[in-house]
Amino acid sequence: MVVKAKAKKKDVKVVSGVVHVHTTSNNTLINIVDMEWNKIVGGGTGKVGYKGSKKSTPYAAEVLTKQLLKEAQALWLKEIGLVFRGTGMARDWVFKAINEIGVIDIQYIKEETPIQFGGCKGLRPKRN
Repeated sequence: MVVKAKAKKKDVKVVSGVVHVHTTSNNTLINIVDMEWNKIVGGGTGKVGYKGSKKSTPYAAEVLTKQLLKEAQALWLKEIGLVFRGTGMARDWVFKAINEIGVIDIQYIKEETPIQFGGCKGLRPKRN
């Protein structure tokens, strides 16, 4: 039996990045990417250990945010941009968790929630 050695991770040092927060009614997903859109760290509230309806709580999103930012700080992350998407309850709590850590500077906050519109004009009724 051949045992493969695990490849070592490269020593990545990222100074600035973007935090993408996707909140839904059932879950919160957070990804931290660098300026070239390479994922540094990320995950959902299930990564922290919450299951079922507890994943949708704002507290679970706060715990996840703190955990991911601590992992990112180990990679020298100093300044971030925030991009929010979705209409879940956890949006304010994510922002609160970032402010509580305090070491990371926020460069900008952007809203990317898709807005639904009426769509194309429908077909007219047939005349008889």
